[in-house]
Amino acid sequence: MTDEPPVSIGDVEAASERLEEVVHRTPLDRSTTFAGMSGAASVGLKLENAQRTGSFKIRGAYNCMAQLSDEQRERGVIAASAGNHAQGVALAGQLLGIETTIVVPEITPAAKIAATRGYGAAVVVEGDIYERSYEHALELAEREGLEFVHPFDDERIIAGQGTVGLELFEQYPELDTVLVAIGGGGLIGGIATALKAQDRDIRVLGVQPEGAAHAGRSLENNEIYERESVDTVADGIADTRLLETTFETMRGRVDGVVTVADSGIAAAVALLAERAKTVVEPAGAAPLAALLSGAAEFEDEDVAVVISGGNADLTDHADLVRQGLIELGRYATPRLAVSNRGRIGPVTDRLDECGAKLDGVRAGRRIPGDDPNRRPMELGIEANGPDHLREAIEAIGSLDGVEVLEPGLEPERVFETTD
Repeated sequence: MTDEPPVSIGDVEAASERLEEVVHRTPLDRSTTFAGMSGAASVGLKLENAQRTGSFKIRGAYNCMAQLSDEQRERGVIAASAGNHAQGVALAGQLLGIETTIVVPEITPAAKIAATRGYGAAVVVEGDIYERSYEHALELAEREGLEFVHPFDDERIIAGQGTVGLELFEQYPELDTVLVAIGGGGLIGGIATALKAQDRDIRVLGVQPEGAAHAGRSLENNEIYERESVDTVADGIADTRLLETTFETMRGRVDGVVTVADSGIAAAVALLAERAKTVVEPAGAAPLAALLSGAAEFEDEDVAVVISGGNADLTDHADLVRQGLIELGRYATPRLAVSNRGRIGPVTDRLDECGAKLDGVRAGRRIPGDDPNRRPMELGIEANGPDHLREAIEAIGSLDGVEVLEPGLEPERVFETTD
């Protein structure tokens, strides 16, 4: 272990100069809604989903690749990624005139492969999971003399990501706490380096899903802890461990790590779509989930939430938004029994009267004990909140020829919305 962190504020400032004409200065969106929900004095969303390629990754990739020697550039670079790092490296290569190769696992969505190729990279599909792709990329790097660009465990990568912190302090100088998602630790390491060098005491909190939490234990025990497996909807931060460079950068600079449930992440994705009018991938929504779920105390603080990326598959995003509404107590799928003489029309009319929205109707499953003279149906119902949803379901259950077999209501709510 080294005494001095491997990345300094000077490294971050130098990265900022390299990136000045390359990356977007992403907006800071103030949210009175999220401030009210969390008890914070103010909340600022740092929208890195509005960055080139849809995430912060271009910052580190370009800063790293801009420092390669002429010989290294001539040979080309290679990286392994199923998502944001791939596009960051590909775009950096396009801007710098460096040939890039990206190794992706077989499960990578076709749209992400197309986007990566769209930036001029050669894409190699290899391996059923990311770890196999990573190993194959290292083999190709050695065999073909390519420069391997690591997604996070590199001083140049961390310094590039730290430019988010410099921008954040300029845009939001009164901030007290910043919330940052942790996967491998490159983003939070860079941001912490930038903010801890300022003349204010700013708290830097990391956020991890419960099913991929490892950083808090590592920092508490002062040694890297590795999980055997991960299980989370936030695939962008589904890493099993920190690595040496990120761990050394974070030590003494990151003030703590909190965890959030996947249910809270889903709710945050839904709220960001509805209240902030922005599409965010699960990893990018994790810090907002931490803010709203009470994972730490934010009363009367000025809190920055880093929204790290928005590269979400639209079908998956729609499903996650719906799940988020369920977690917020605003969506349910009740199972009804409707008389064969009855019609669905009265159900629709009653929901309209209640001010609730019918999202869909489909034939329901039959289970033992169902009346064979009644048709099972499943509805999708959206309402303003748990009480409104319950009232709407009770209202349709009062109709002649309609029985609510299963209300589809969840007893626990992640956090409530406000008007």
